[in-house]
Amino acid sequence: MWTFLDANSLLLMLLCSYFSSAASSPLYSSCQLQGQFHLNGMHRAGDVVLGGLFEIHFFSTHPDLSFTSQPQQPTCHGFDVLGFRQAQTMAFAIDEINRNSNLLPNVTLGYSLYDNCLQLGIGFRAALSLTSGQEEQVTLHETCVGTPPVLGIVGDSSSTRSIAISTVLGLYRVPMVSYFATCSCLSDRQKFPSFFRTIPSDSFQVRAMIQILKYFGWTWAGLLISDDDYGLHAARSFQSDLGPSGGGCLAYLEVLPWSENPAEIKRIVDVMRESTAHVVIVFAHESHMIDLMEEVVRQNVTGLQWIASEAWTSATVLQTPHLMPYLGGTLGIAIRRGEIPGLREFMLQIRPDLHHNNSYGNDMVNQFWEYTFRCRFAPPPAGWVEAGGALCTGHEDLDNMESEFLDILNLRPEYNVYKAVYALAYALDDMMQCEPGRGPFSGHSCGNLQGLEPWQLVYYLEKVNFTTPFGDQVSFDENGDVLPIYDIMNWLWLPGGRTKVQNVGEVKKSALKGEELTLDEDKIFWNFESKEPPRSVCSESCPPGTRMARKKGKPECCFDCIPCSEGKISNKTDSMECISCPEDFWSSPQRDHCVPKKTEFLSYHEPLGICLTTASLLGTFICAVVLGIFIYHRKTPIVRANNSELSFQLLLSLKLCFLCSLLFIGRPKLWTCQLRHAAFGISFVLCVSCILVKTMVVLTVFKASKPGGGASLKWFGAVQQRGTVLVLTSVQAAICTAWLVSASPAPHKNTQYHNDKIVYECVVGSTIGFAVLLGYIGLLAILSFLIAFLARNLPDSFNEAKLITFSMLIFCAVWVVFVPAYISSPGKYADAVEVFAILASSFGLLLALFGPKCYIILLRPERNTKKAIMGRGTES
Repeated sequence: MWTFLDANSLLLMLLCSYFSSAASSPLYSSCQLQGQFHLNGMHRAGDVVLGGLFEIHFFSTHPDLSFTSQPQQPTCHGFDVLGFRQAQTMAFAIDEINRNSNLLPNVTLGYSLYDNCLQLGIGFRAALSLTSGQEEQVTLHETCVGTPPVLGIVGDSSSTRSIAISTVLGLYRVPMVSYFATCSCLSDRQKFPSFFRTIPSDSFQVRAMIQILKYFGWTWAGLLISDDDYGLHAARSFQSDLGPSGGGCLAYLEVLPWSENPAEIKRIVDVMRESTAHVVIVFAHESHMIDLMEEVVRQNVTGLQWIASEAWTSATVLQTPHLMPYLGGTLGIAIRRGEIPGLREFMLQIRPDLHHNNSYGNDMVNQFWEYTFRCRFAPPPAGWVEAGGALCTGHEDLDNMESEFLDILNLRPEYNVYKAVYALAYALDDMMQCEPGRGPFSGHSCGNLQGLEPWQLVYYLEKVNFTTPFGDQVSFDENGDVLPIYDIMNWLWLPGGRTKVQNVGEVKKSALKGEELTLDEDKIFWNFESKEPPRSVCSESCPPGTRMARKKGKPECCFDCIPCSEGKISNKTDSMECISCPEDFWSSPQRDHCVPKKTEFLSYHEPLGICLTTASLLGTFICAVVLGIFIYHRKTPIVRANNSELSFQLLLSLKLCFLCSLLFIGRPKLWTCQLRHAAFGISFVLCVSCILVKTMVVLTVFKASKPGGGASLKWFGAVQQRGTVLVLTSVQAAICTAWLVSASPAPHKNTQYHNDKIVYECVVGSTIGFAVLLGYIGLLAILSFLIAFLARNLPDSFNEAKLITFSMLIFCAVWVVFVPAYISSPGKYADAVEVFAILASSFGLLLALFGPKCYIILLRPERNTKKAIMGRGTES
């Protein structure tokens, strides 16, 4: 591979040999250049001459260098008909421009076209000949000033040669417009300031291939490249563009050798066969593909989808029945096909005898004629062709020959040549139309043919903008690249072993819409049993509900699919991360969307809530029934003997205790949270206060029954009893008020108990307030219990103390158990525990205090007498 260092070294050697014979010549009167090699060319005189570099031969043979004599001229072999057609296209374009009165009306264009023989040295020598003068000798004015030998060069066809030649031409700003050099490195305006091209850069070709990969979902592909600037720069573009943003990865990257190396080719095919990638991109030349496919056929490696670069998309040498079982269905990037009206008629007019008398010589036409008709001129051009048979007359009929030379239905490089010639012509035309005093150069001057500087034409070339007859817009960007457009080709395998390369789409870039890929998928031939596009991925896509986790040591396209954790989701394919659901939502079982969290509270509609509600209403109903019984039998001794007023107050407070439990059932709201504990605390204090006063009344009555104890009953009469209950209840009311004002209970959505549920609960606000409320109730209950316990052994006539003792024992036991149970119960179960404690203690008080009395009133009325209550009644 030629590197920049090779090109510079070659330049020095060529310059030294090129000017060696002129080193001793005086340059005061004329400029004289003496060449060494005869260059194969084709010329036409004109006011302005355009140069061209084309591949007219495939191979060249250099003589051995003995370093004892002058090197001999290299010999070119293998005539390239398509290369000659490209050269003729340039000649046709110049002829067409000369016949166009609207373009360069007063200027006749000429051309000098050279064969580079596919060798950098010969191409470089031709470029120097074009820019410095004709290859034999040229004499300019004494001042060495005048129209340059060539205005610009169309070529070269190779990126490597274009890099080397443009490096030199750029020093003098000589414009060079390539029709086939695609290396993205040539877009560097610092290194190649005067280089332009009418073929898209490889960077765009790489992006076009990546778009095809994305279109079919191929994220896992192998890449084979040639060992030159063409392949290596493409590999860099793939590695930078085909990544996380490009949506794909390279399974392998292999460099195809230039020289015959069966072992290396076998190793590369082994890699292809063992890889899981079913798509293979080949960014190389057709000569590489020939060697590669021989090994592919030998190992019978099938089931691959090939993607071809423009260098071998149209290679007929590969479109054979022997290779189509493997290459059938290939998708390729091809140079834009164009139509050039009149080109076939122009090529039919070629006659070697028309150029014999031209002083420049036209070796190319003679060689084409000898190759086409298998004849030779006498004497033949030494060393160029080896044609046997009859002598050429120059009157052979070209139209009757079956040759791809006249096949103008697939003009691709030729179309780029056509656009390159017209770009130079339009640039020159724009310069010729410049008005003196309004020019773009120093002092508003204009360029002219008599003193034209190459950089002046470069200035106009950068601003060229025209449309071809085929309808394509031609203009150059700041890097000298044309607006890119490629055709997408598909290799069709027809019945009978016939092949066809058909156009199935295009990819282009416009100034307004950017890059666009258009594919007619119905026309594509897939060389698979399913007749469908293959799958080529390292890892299958991760469905919604999972995230991608890269495999260690593997490309980013190789990953595992990890299910999202609870509370997180991914709602699209191939998610990199799982996102958390909002606070009130939770992940679905599939982890692909968020659903509202289930709400939990002690509801009236669930069995537990129904049971507690029923028990609360039942207790209220029983209290109402007992109250009615007591009211109805209020004049009976048993009711009057037990302080009927306090009994009525106690029944009303118990009814409130039962009813306040309903505030703990249902969805918590602000008013229920504030009211439930206040109602509970005040109701129970009222209840316990009544019991406490009842107990104190029992002791007071017992003392009053003793001699001298009447005074105690005086100080604890009905008014004092009511006042004591009121005062004791007011203390609890004050505690509740202070609690509600300082830190009021409020509804709260608790997500700590369950991740997938929202537990609605009432936070107490102030734990101290709640503790004081309960503590005050407990204090009164314990006090009642102690007093009742002291009075438990009083005479039977005052045996209500036993009932009070038993009821307070039940009450205290319930609430002692309540505290740890309440603290350890989560969510709605804490409310259920509190409701249960309220109902249990309320039922305990109701049954213990009023059960025996109701039993006597309803079932043993004979005992509801004053004698029986005083213990003096006789047994029946």
